[in-house]
Amino acid sequence: MATSSLPLFNLTAKSSPLCFVSHIAGNKRLSGSSYTNSASLKKKNRDGGIPISVCKAVSSSTSFRYLDADDFRHPLDKQNTLILKAIPGLNEIVKALLGSISEQVMVLENIGTSVLVSENQLSELHHLMVQAAEALKIEAPDLYVRQSPVPNAYTLAINGKKPFVVVHTSLIELLTRKELQAVLAHELGHLKCDHGVWLTLANIVTVGAYTIPGIGGMIAQNLEEQLFRWLRAAELTCDRAALVVVQDPKVVISVLMKLAGGCPSLADQLNVDAFLEQARSYEKASASPVGWYIRNAQTRQLSHPLPVLRAREIDEWSRSQDYKSLMNRATSTNSLQKV
Repeated sequence: MATSSLPLFNLTAKSSPLCFVSHIAGNKRLSGSSYTNSASLKKKNRDGGIPISVCKAVSSSTSFRYLDADDFRHPLDKQNTLILKAIPGLNEIVKALLGSISEQVMVLENIGTSVLVSENQLSELHHLMVQAAEALKIEAPDLYVRQSPVPNAYTLAINGKKPFVVVHTSLIELLTRKELQAVLAHELGHLKCDHGVWLTLANIVTVGAYTIPGIGGMIAQNLEEQLFRWLRAAELTCDRAALVVVQDPKVVISVLMKLAGGCPSLADQLNVDAFLEQARSYEKASASPVGWYIRNAQTRQLSHPLPVLRAREIDEWSRSQDYKSLMNRATSTNSLQKV
């Protein structure tokens, strides 16, 4: 999950304290999901100066003949998407608020201040993206790396133009290569599920509606809670997309843990099992009537679910029959292809 000059997605009062995957829209940013690498390979530059992080490609063994977004879409995502689509005039409002000029501003802002990843530029990052896209059966979007101390990643997809993903340098420094690929897969999940457009719509309506004289505030107030409820559900879907690609729930959970309280110097001391236990204790503490009220108050204005809740969700889905059946389908497909 942007502000005035449309740089990357900043954390706002209504954003989660994490940036797992940001989605640019209008002139406000919704913090998104981010994954980075603390165990990245180090390589000195030609002058023997400061080491530069180098990502090495991670091969993905996942292969599907066909993969539909509904194969991993979270039930809450399905439910809240239907609710949004049922809102009268939502698409028309957004089209009126979002024009080609604002889109061009957003595109040029990111292209002009980032490094475009390709086979000849940060090629190992390029391979991570291509592998994740192949696993999810989606065309790989452009990928940009942007200098920023705030760990974050986000996707831009509006008006039918080719989408692109931006990853902050601080995120790359925080995560392992496999975790970074999980972040890229999470972002691709938004594209696979057509979240890019809806995220843009939600962002534009939430911010832009306030500028409409008279009814603007009322529109925004009525839509805001539902929009953020949908955004949180969409994040759960894309965490699943990350798991489909990396095939290891501990990798996805480790990303969430590092976003909650990690830094490169402490990364090797973090414990995924302990973080999962923390998630279970939060669930238990919030089960009481008072805890339930506090939890709802804590999350209702966030664009992303709390990291401990996301960790618990991905752990449970990784143990589900739905996930196992999906992975078995991929395995049998691989066998057929080898024959």
